[in-house]
Amino acid sequence: MNIQLGDIGHIIQLAIAPVFLLNGVCTALMVLINRLARIIDRSRVLEDRLDIAYNDHYLTELDVLYRRSHYINMAITLSTLCGLFIGIVIALLFVGDTTDVTLDKYIAGLFAASVGSLIASFGFLLREIFIASAAMRAMRHVRRAPRAGE
Repeated sequence: MNIQLGDIGHIIQLAIAPVFLLNGVCTALMVLINRLARIIDRSRVLEDRLDIAYNDHYLTELDVLYRRSHYINMAITLSTLCGLFIGIVIALLFVGDTTDVTLDKYIAGLFAASVGSLIASFGFLLREIFIASAAMRAMRHVRRAPRAGE
């Protein structure tokens, strides 16, 4: 196992594309985690209000928040899985290139799995956004017409 400086440069070039994808996945994870934090904060407020007095509106909103949190948790899980797969792909690129072991099928399979989990993660995020938008429209306040003299 005699690795030359040129070989290391080649290995790093191979790993650049998955590293950029990993950077994008980390950014998506930050967005997902922030959305989950907002959902959790709002649900805590509503639960505190329900401890004081029963309200059907609060219970309905909590149900929506629980559904949204489920979809966001699925998206976070799939994005994390995607990041894990990409990390393994990068490691296999280094191992395969330094040891001259043929790992092409494993690398291709893991890369396809990572892209698939990323797509599924975006699907869950989109579903959560649709639920949030529908709830916002359903719970909007109806404006009353201004009275004479107002």
